[in-house]
Amino acid sequence: MTKELGVGIIGCGNISTTYFSLAPLFKGLKILACADINVQAAELRAEEYGVKAQTIEGLLANDEIEVVVNLTIPDAHYPVSKAALEAGKHVYSEKPLVLTLQQGEDLRRIAKEKKLSVGCAPDTFLGGAHQLARKYIDEGGIGRITSGTCNVMSPGMEMWHPNPDFFFLPGGGPILDLGPYYIANLINLIGPVRRVGAMTSMASETRTITSQPRNGEIIPVKTPTTIQALLEFVSGATITLTASWDVWSHRHANMELYGTEGSLYVPDPNFFGGVVEASGRDKEIKPLEAWEHPFGIFNQESPSGPRANYRTAGLADMAMALIDGRDARCSLDRTLHGVDVMTSILKSGEEGRFVELTTTCTQPAALGIEEAQALLK
Repeated sequence: MTKELGVGIIGCGNISTTYFSLAPLFKGLKILACADINVQAAELRAEEYGVKAQTIEGLLANDEIEVVVNLTIPDAHYPVSKAALEAGKHVYSEKPLVLTLQQGEDLRRIAKEKKLSVGCAPDTFLGGAHQLARKYIDEGGIGRITSGTCNVMSPGMEMWHPNPDFFFLPGGGPILDLGPYYIANLINLIGPVRRVGAMTSMASETRTITSQPRNGEIIPVKTPTTIQALLEFVSGATITLTASWDVWSHRHANMELYGTEGSLYVPDPNFFGGVVEASGRDKEIKPLEAWEHPFGIFNQESPSGPRANYRTAGLADMAMALIDGRDARCSLDRTLHGVDVMTSILKSGEEGRFVELTTTCTQPAALGIEEAQALLK
């Protein structure tokens, strides 16, 4: 029987339901307790999912808890993860891990001193679509990747989110909110980044909320809402990344990678599934032959139709890595490199110069069909 690690969740907002509901699919995890600064929120989740509601201090002192899942707001990620590490717990955080590289290095120092592991979302790059893209690249399907484009653009969050304020403050913005999905997948597909350059701007210094219950309220914008970035990878590939909340509509693909032998069209890194397409030198774009990857199978209904959702896969992989004594795919080094990429992009936009990265990492191990099945109960 596979060993299970006791898990405690701190932060009982909307995203917590995803972890509570999907964790039972995976080996190595047993959610035992939850906590929130809002005691009623923790009690509600505890009753809903049959776990124990505790104070944050009580959960951190709970000897049954071996891994803390940090689902707090981004500004609280660093202090909560630090407290968990200091309490002797492994940590898995929602993205972004931290808001500054210095905070991340501090977590790395504590984790190393205490021989603890830190992991972080996003884990969508473990999805069937993105692992199929990885397999095709690894097998030389498009030759050596030389360049590519990534685009994530919309009008913003104030039209649907009930409390969108923090999205438009320092620590928010599209590069720190949505960039993690793209950066993590690029590291998965290509490897680490060497340097970045960027131009940043904002369309307006204020936003008007049109969602309920705060319809009509005006909020300030204190962080760039359009980022045009150029990423130079250690491999030599150069990728452009546009992240914006100032675009009403567009026809740009989410991710395209161009190689010496062809092109690869990768679906939205925010999701696990989707159709992967490719062309060779004949320029004929065709879908890759589908494979029965466990994390590409539809398991949920959404407003746009059925989809594959296996969030928590990264947490499960980290748990099994701890049990088996191997490297976790959503590791601290890769996550911290992603933070370095994103904060360096913002720094480049502010200072008007290229910024050399001070961190690096390896590509995560590919997650094929058998490896993914090994994570599932």
